[in-house]
Amino acid sequence: MSELKRILHVEDDPSIQAVVKVSLEAIGGYQVQSCSSGHQALEEVEAFAPQFVLLDVMMPGMGGPETLTRLSERIDLGQVPVVFMTAKVQPSEIEHLRKLGARDVIVKPFDPMRLASQIQAIWDASGE
Repeated sequence: MSELKRILHVEDDPSIQAVVKVSLEAIGGYQVQSCSSGHQALEEVEAFAPQFVLLDVMMPGMGGPETLTRLSERIDLGQVPVVFMTAKVQPSEIEHLRKLGARDVIVKPFDPMRLASQIQAIWDASGE
């Protein structure tokens, strides 16, 4: 299994975007491409060729679920795990997001010190 290097992060909140980028780059050593909307993610996904997508659920315009559907037309979600980040953690919500094709769900607020290891664990599990 290849080493995880490139993560596409889609999040409309600039402060969360900044924390995730610093957390994943400084602690995880990953290369992070931040997008502030689903539309921007769709424009940049092929050029960046992410190995992993971290996707906010609630975004203005195009939300996470619709972004996921549109991304699946451009990249192979069998090869690129998509993980949602959300504050909505009802079991039914998480089940719904998994049915859409998400590999996992990371709960907000998240621990910036643990985020890189959470993502690495999901990556390792997806390659089994």
